[in-house]
Amino acid sequence: MLKRSAAVERKTKETSISVKLHIDGNGTHDISTGVPFFDHMLTLLAVHGFFDLFINASGDLEVDWHHTVEDVGLVLGDALSEALNGRKKIVRFGHAEIPMDDALAAVTIDLSNRPFLVYNVSCPVNTAAAFNIGLAQEFFRAFATRGGMNLHINLLYGQNEHHIIESIFKATARSLDQATAIDKRITSVRSSKGTL
Repeated sequence: MLKRSAAVERKTKETSISVKLHIDGNGTHDISTGVPFFDHMLTLLAVHGFFDLFINASGDLEVDWHHTVEDVGLVLGDALSEALNGRKKIVRFGHAEIPMDDALAAVTIDLSNRPFLVYNVSCPVNTAAAFNIGLAQEFFRAFATRGGMNLHINLLYGQNEHHIIESIFKATARSLDQATAIDKRITSVRSSKGTL
């Protein structure tokens, strides 16, 4: 079986990001972005998606967390796209609904190489959390764009912002695990056009 792995680095005046991704892993991870809650969410992505994921990121956190969070999304998306090896033989589609206490999120993915993000998420309680629903959206927009995925994230309900974001990351992990799975019935790419 073809090894589906990638290592990608990106350096700008704002951030320095290094990502190693192995799609067919077991959830092994080592993640350091300087944003502890973000590290926790990326850990959930690795563990619940069965991806081996290694991320080392540094950025201008004294300005804000946006640059680091967005750039990690960009580099992780690049790594995913590269590791998919032309998207051959993948199931392509994935869907998961995952609860986290009071919150329930539904995530649907098409690894179509046609990037688009639908983000129907709102928090009924406006919190002062530095890593919030808006910042999570920036990560997913970057990840979907560079990962070549049509990514639909829908919050069905929830009250606690931490729980909402956690349910989204877990549902993304499970959906992405489904979409990246190999199906032996697919000889090239799963498309009536013959290409993605």
